[in-house]
Amino acid sequence: MLDFTLLAAIWGSSFLFMRMGAVEFGALPTAGVRVAIAALFLLPILAYKGQLAGLRTHWKRTFIVGTLNSALPFACISFALLSISTGLSSILNATVPLFGAAVAWIWLNDRPHGARIAGLLIGFLGVAMLAWNKASFKPDAAGLSTGWAILASLTACLFYGIAASYTRRYLTGVPSLVLATGSQVGAALGLAPLTWWFWPTQAVSSKAWMALAALGVVCTGIAYVIYFRLIARAGPARALSVTFGVPVFAVLYGVVLLGEVVTPWMVGCALVIILGTALSSGLLKPKG
Repeated sequence: MLDFTLLAAIWGSSFLFMRMGAVEFGALPTAGVRVAIAALFLLPILAYKGQLAGLRTHWKRTFIVGTLNSALPFACISFALLSISTGLSSILNATVPLFGAAVAWIWLNDRPHGARIAGLLIGFLGVAMLAWNKASFKPDAAGLSTGWAILASLTACLFYGIAASYTRRYLTGVPSLVLATGSQVGAALGLAPLTWWFWPTQAVSSKAWMALAALGVVCTGIAYVIYFRLIARAGPARALSVTFGVPVFAVLYGVVLLGEVVTPWMVGCALVIILGTALSSGLLKPKG
């Protein structure tokens, strides 16, 4: 329970830091710097723990996890946060268990039954309700739109779901520190060319650099060690359920620190999504 709460609080803050970074760095450099810092933070720890051999053995598959679970979703969310609030993005992020359950059904033949199928339908209904109210594909002055931002957020959730099942299928038993380090090294290498190409031409403030440092060390390096440990102990579906708590912290940080507004409609849709994810992951089981 402590790991779930701690991880939810850490990942809740990641939306705040990503927004602060993306405004100055841009989406792709924000994602690239985040994973590069995480990799540089984790590699010495891996060496100190004497687990470099594990990385050499599993580097190909951990690099794939890094692409699916870090490089692609971080880039999508950083892009989304240029157009939508941290609160809205975090609520959409709560659909990760829905995508995880759907991917596990298709890929691992982990077929849901009864209430779990109903949960998938309820959860995606909540997403549709939220998107219908918030999505607009009309570009603003910067050429961005909330519609594309919402689609990018949901695409990130799909990648998270694929990564969870991939980890369960191919990397069960691999130490969490090896998984966390290998995934960040792989993500950093994959994003390096795009990070260089899209690097901002204007000077970046120390505030933005500190935001990315917090993202890399705390929200990625430390957080993924905890996350992969949860997958090993509780399985991917239950580990992904940490996203239930992430919106609570993200909305709180956004309201207090950024002055964001949370509407009753957003809260209502969030409750529908959380109900659906709880049912679809089997964490909530109706009596009878």
